[in-house]
Amino acid sequence: MSITYEWKINQLECYPQADGHTDVVFTVHWDRLATDGTYNARIYGSQAVTLDAEAPFTPYADLTEAQVIGWLEEAFGPETLAAQVAALDQQIENQINPPVVSPPLPWA
Repeated sequence: MSITYEWKINQLECYPQADGHTDVVFTVHWDRLATDGTYNARIYGSQAVTLDAEAPFTPYADLTEAQVIGWLEEAFGPETLAAQVAALDQQIENQINPPVVSPPLPWA
């Protein structure tokens, strides 16, 4: 079965005022989730983002989840994104085929 991946944005931290703008995001708290329909995996973290004075500013109320995910993916780059997918895949594989087990005590 194939694995599907999903971003979840949990929180955005903002400066109340910065460079003439209101509620300027500087940290994104995120989860990256994966499932094969039976087993689930999760990694999480936070990522700093910076205001690009050359880019158009989007007011906080107009931000979309897709836009914030785009910030994350740009900040991480392809190598880190691939490492995240590999870590999620490994979590699922470890649930299917546990690398360590704790069988019951033989005298129990």
